[in-house]
Amino acid sequence: MDLYGRLLSKVLYPGWERLRGRSTMQLIEYLDETQRASPAELEVIQAGFLRRLARHAYRHTAHYREVMDQAGVSPEDLRSPADLARLPLLEKATARASCETRISSAPPFAEVTKTTSGTTGTPMIVKYNAESRVWRDATRWRGYGWAGYQPGMKAFHWWGVLATPTTGWKKYKVELDHALRRDHYMDCSPRDDQHLQRAVDALRRLQPEVMLAYAQGAAALARYVNRTNGRSWNGFPVITGAERLWPHDREAMQQAFGPDVFETYGCREVMLIGSECEAHDGLHLSMETMIVELIVRDGGTMRPARPGETGEVVITDLHNLAQPLIRYVGGDSAVARAPGPCRCGRTLPRIGPIEGRVTDTLRDGRGNPVNGLLFSILFVSIVEHAKQFQIFQKKTGELSLRVVPAIAGGKMPAEAEQLAYGFLRKYLPGVPVSIDYLEDIPVGAAGKRHIVVVEK
Repeated sequence: MDLYGRLLSKVLYPGWERLRGRSTMQLIEYLDETQRASPAELEVIQAGFLRRLARHAYRHTAHYREVMDQAGVSPEDLRSPADLARLPLLEKATARASCETRISSAPPFAEVTKTTSGTTGTPMIVKYNAESRVWRDATRWRGYGWAGYQPGMKAFHWWGVLATPTTGWKKYKVELDHALRRDHYMDCSPRDDQHLQRAVDALRRLQPEVMLAYAQGAAALARYVNRTNGRSWNGFPVITGAERLWPHDREAMQQAFGPDVFETYGCREVMLIGSECEAHDGLHLSMETMIVELIVRDGGTMRPARPGETGEVVITDLHNLAQPLIRYVGGDSAVARAPGPCRCGRTLPRIGPIEGRVTDTLRDGRGNPVNGLLFSILFVSIVEHAKQFQIFQKKTGELSLRVVPAIAGGKMPAEAEQLAYGFLRKYLPGVPVSIDYLEDIPVGAAGKRHIVVVEK
C-alpha cells in the first residue's frame, strides 16, 4: 500500500472505530488467534455463546419462550451445538411472520435494521444489536484478509444495484465515505459490452489492489476482458460472493485479473458465513459468530449431512440478542466435509461447495445477458406493497413481474408500479413488460420459490 493506504489502515480506520465506540480492531485480533485454536477450544467458545443466547432468547422473546416450552426444552438443556437438534427449524416463512415476537424485550436492543434481498421471493426484516454488528465487521475483515484485502487498499466493488441516495446531502456523505475509504462502486447488473467496457476503463484508471464482486458479474466481466484482450493491469485478488463460483468462471477470472480468486458465502441475515483461504479447498466457517448445521430431511426425520453429502444450511446467530435467529433455514444448501485441519493450518471447519445460489440469466431486447439476481434489490424497494414477487421471462422474451400484493385482491400503489416499470425497462431495454397480480407464487421442485424463472 502507498502512504495514504497505510495511514488509513493503521491510524484513521482504527481511530474512527474507537471514536464510534466499536471494538472492531480488538475483535479482529481475537479472531486471528481463534482461527488456529484447537477444535476443543472452538467448541467451548461456541457452547458458551450458545448458552448465553438460549437464556436470553427464552427470558426476553415471546417466540422462543413458546418454541422451547412446546419442545419441552429449557435454556439449560442447550449446552452445546448438538443440543440444538431438540429445537424445531426456523423456516423462512416462520422467521418472517415472527419478526416482532423475536424482538427482545430487554437490552441489548436493536441498532441496525435491514431488509433481506429476498432471493427466494419473500424478504424479511432483520434487526441486530451493536455487539452483533461489530462481530459481523470483524469476521468480514478476517475473511477478506485471507484473500489479502486490508483496510486502506484501493478496492473496486463490481456489485449489484446500490441502495444509496441519488440526490441530497446523504448522497454526498456516502460518496465522501467511499472516497476516503478508497472504495469505488459500479453496478454489475448490466452485462452489455458498453457497460463492461466502462468497467474495464475504470479498472485501468483505478489500478485497484483488490476487487469484490458478484460471482457471475465478475465472470461476465472476465470473459469480456479475455475476449477483447483488455487486460492492462497487474494481477489483484478477486473476492466473490452472492452467487456460486463455478470452476470455469474461476479460470476466466484468473486469466483476466490474476491467479488469486476467493469465494465467500453469506447472507444479510447474518453476513459472512464462510470464506475461502489461500488453500482454495472449501470455505472456512465463521465458527465464533454462528453455528452452521447442514441438515438432510429424510422422510419425516432430519439428520446431519454426512461428508460429501449435500444438506440444507441452518444457521444460529450467536451474537444477535436483539432479534435472535436460532436454527434458521435460509434456503441454501452446501456440501458437508469431514472434520480436519486445512492445508493453511486454520482449524475452523469447512463446507462447500455451496449449492442453490445460482440465479437464471435474463435477456434484454438485443439478447444481451442480464443478471437475474439484481431483481431481488427491486423487491427491497417495494417490500411494503408486496408479499412475494417473481420475474418470469417467456421464450419469446416478454417479461412478467408476478406480484402477490400485501393486501389480498389489491394492487401496488401507482408510484410503486412506476418504480418497477422504470427499473425493468432500465435493465431490460427493448423487452415488453407487464405486472401480473397473483394470490400465490408456487415453490419449485426443490422447495424454493425462485425469484427468476426463464422459460426454456
